[in-house]
Amino acid sequence: MRYAAIAIIAGLLPEAAAGQSLHQACLAAGRTTDPVVCACIQAAANRTLTAREQKLAASFFADPSLAQDIRRSDRRRHERFWERYRSFGETAETYCDSCAIRPAAASSIRSSAPSKSRV
Repeated sequence: MRYAAIAIIAGLLPEAAAGQSLHQACLAAGRTTDPVVCACIQAAANRTLTAREQKLAASFFADPSLAQDIRRSDRRRHERFWERYRSFGETAETYCDSCAIRPAAASSIRSSAPSKSRV
């Protein structure tokens, strides 16, 4: 029993630590001063993205051109990430709407995720 509790706690710690990357990036970007907006975005990320994907998505706040590079990439890994990132944007918009929050930041996440066209 004791070891099971330790294993559960140990399993949650990395997720809890990584689970704030978008929240912190959102606040640092200065697009909003309301931490509730950033918490809403983080909650959507926790539902749709892995901790690793959240770190990558958080880097888009500091370097938006990286998002475009990944979106345009032909690497299968980037294509799979972009599909989940678009889902995250849609989730953030829906989730924040349901929380009576309509942050520009959540809307911009969805709008920055255009369909990837093959040419």
